[in-house]
Amino acid sequence: MISTRKALPAEYLIIAQFQEKMAKETEGIRLDPVVVREGVRSVFAEPSKGCYYVAETDGRVAGSLLITYEWSDWRNGQILWIQSVYVLPEYRGMGLYSRLYSHIRQIVEDNPNYCGIRLYVDKRNKNALRVYRHCGMDDEHYRLFEWMKA
Repeated sequence: MISTRKALPAEYLIIAQFQEKMAKETEGIRLDPVVVREGVRSVFAEPSKGCYYVAETDGRVAGSLLITYEWSDWRNGQILWIQSVYVLPEYRGMGLYSRLYSHIRQIVEDNPNYCGIRLYVDKRNKNALRVYRHCGMDDEHYRLFEWMKA
């Protein structure tokens, strides 16, 4: 059985390890473990930065995602951004992300201050694109441009 819930601060090491694995798997990047751990802990210490959610199965945290916030003046409400999605390989294809997404969508539907959900995905990540479309998300409206300090 799969359950979803808000992550606990004590789970920061698991989530940090997920982020290291995701970066290596999706972009071939080795992240500095100390920086990632502190980055994850920072979210728990300052909730205005975001909130982690986890999916559990067999008593094990098997996936997680981070929610961050964007203000929309067009909609006079918050848009929730899904970031840092990771599901352990042995649990993929079992619906963990779909359950996490449904959980977040319900939060948005139940809160009049929230107006939608967004995420970005590497266009080469075909599996993720398929999963997000299966959940009812689309990529018809926007393209992401970015500049990141080196």
